Amino acid sequence: MAAKVKLQKFVDKLPIPKTISPVKRDKKGSYYEVTMREFTQKLHRDLPPTRLWGYDGMYPGPTFDVMKGETTFVKWMNDLPTKHFLPIDTTIHGAEGTLPEVRTVVHVHGGKQPAHSDGYPEAWFTRNFEQTGPLFEREIYEYPNLEATALWYHDHTMGITRLNMYAGLAGFFIIRDKYEQSLNLPTGIYEIPLLIQDRSFNPDGSLYYPSSPDEKNPRLPYPSIVTPFDADMILVNGKVWPYVEVEPRKYRFRILNASNSRAITFKLDSGQPFYQIGTDRGLMEKPVKMNEILLLTTERADVIVDFSGSFGKSIVLKNVFKGASPETTNVMQFRVTVPLKGKDTSSIPDYLGKINFLSRNMASRTRDLTLVKVADEYGRSLNLLDGKMWIDRISEKIEVGTVEIWRLINTSTDDHPIHLHIVDMQILERQPFDVAHFQTTGKLKFTGHAAPPDPNERGFKDTIRAPAGYVTSFIASFGPLTGRFVWHCHMLEHEDHEMMRPFEILQKKNSLKNRLIRMISPSRFDR
Repeated sequence: MAAKVKLQKFVDKLPIPKTISPVKRDKKGSYYEVTMREFTQKLHRDLPPTRLWGYDGMYPGPTFDVMKGETTFVKWMNDLPTKHFLPIDTTIHGAEGTLPEVRTVVHVHGGKQPAHSDGYPEAWFTRNFEQTGPLFEREIYEYPNLEATALWYHDHTMGITRLNMYAGLAGFFIIRDKYEQSLNLPTGIYEIPLLIQDRSFNPDGSLYYPSSPDEKNPRLPYPSIVTPFDADMILVNGKVWPYVEVEPRKYRFRILNASNSRAITFKLDSGQPFYQIGTDRGLMEKPVKMNEILLLTTERADVIVDFSGSFGKSIVLKNVFKGASPETTNVMQFRVTVPLKGKDTSSIPDYLGKINFLSRNMASRTRDLTLVKVADEYGRSLNLLDGKMWIDRISEKIEVGTVEIWRLINTSTDDHPIHLHIVDMQILERQPFDVAHFQTTGKLKFTGHAAPPDPNERGFKDTIRAPAGYVTSFIASFGPLTGRFVWHCHMLEHEDHEMMRPFEILQKKNSLKNRLIRMISPSRFDR
C-alpha cells in the first residue's frame, strides 16, 4: 500500500485537451496519425512529474472533433517501451508471460465501426507493429461516424486494459452534425469536455497501482489483480481537483466518467441543477433537470449549467456517491469570476428532437443472461457473464438488424456497467428479485415492481447500469455492421479478469453473397 499523499485542492487550472488536426483530408474522408508514447506530466502543482503513457504523448489524448458522415481514418502507432511500469498479473487470460508485456489496441467507445476497426482485444500490436495479436488485421482504422454524440477512445488490450488506461491511454472523440449546431446550445469556449478519472500516487509523483489484494496470502500469485480498484484522488482532464474560471452565463459540459471502476454521483454544492440534454448516444428528446447525476464508469452526460446568477461565487462539483472517501468527494471547482464578454444568446431548448424508440413487439427473442460472482483457482473474486469464460464458445450469434430483449440477471454484489460494442441499448426496466431463490431454483421470483429507466436515461445508451439484485432489461437492434464484437462489464478490473464475452452479428441467412462467401472461405471466427 502506498503512503498517503496529501494535496491541496483547486490550485491548478483545468486543462482543455487540444483538438487534433488531420494529416490530410480528401473526398474519402480525413486521415490522422496518432502515436502512443511515454512521457512525464505534472498532474498537480505539488507533485513531481508523473510517468505516463499517452496518445501523441499527452494525457488525456488529443480530442477528435469531426462531423457526422465524414469518414475518419486513423493510424494508431505504438512507440511505447517494451516493459510495463505497472504490475502485470500473468495468470489472467490474455496476459500470459509468453506474450509481449506492452501491447495496445484502440477502441472508439460507442462508435459504430467495422469489426476490423473496433479494437478487438486480441487484435493488439507492439512497438512499430513488430508483433501482432492473432486477430490483428490492419494498421489504419476506419470510423464512419454515423451519429452525433460524445464518444471516447481508449486502450482495449486483452488482460491489461486496466493498466494501459491507468497509465493514461484515453481521450475524447466528439461527433457533430448540422442539426445539433442549429439548436443554439452553448458552443466554442463555452463547451468544455470533462474527462474524469481517479488515481493514486506515491510521494515521488509516480502512479500507485496495487500489486495484490493481499500480499501476505501465500496462495495468491504476485502480482495479482485487485478487483475492483478505486483510487485516492479525482482528476479532471489530467489535473487533480482543478478549477476553471467561467463567466456568469450558460456552459455546456460533456462529462465522462473514465475511471477504472469508480462510480460517481455528481452534484453542485450551490444546489443549482444540471440540465441534461444528452446521454451516451447523443441528445435526448427533451432536457431533464437533475440535481444529481450518477455515472458508472464510461457513462457520459451532456449537460448545461447556468452560472448567470452566480457572479463572484465559487461552486464545487462534488461526488456524493455513497461511500466516497473525503478525498474523492471533491471533483473540481467553478470560479464565476470572469466578467461577461457579451450577451449570452445560447438557450436550453424545450425540445431537442425525436428519438425512434424500439417497442417490445419488435423483439424476436428475449435472452436471460446472468451476472455472477464466483471464485477463481486462487480464491479471488471472479465475475462472469452468464457463467462463461472468454474462451467458451460464442453463445450470442444474431442476424444483422434483429431486435432482441436482453434481461441481465445480476446475482453478484456489484452494480455492473455493461457495455455492448456498436449496439445502441434502450433500457426498458429494472426489477428486484430474490437472489437466493434464483440461485437455488434457477427461477426468478420478483420482490418489487419493475421501475422504468431514470428520466435522464430515456435515450439510447452504449453502457447501462445493472444493479446488484435486479433484473435489468434492455432492447436493442443489432447492427448496422456485421462481424465479431464484444460485450463486457466496463469496470476494467472485472473486464480484464474474464467479465467479457464475444458476440457475433451475422449476415442475413438469405443473403446469396453471404452463403457463397462461407462456401468458398469459412470464417476464421467460427468456433
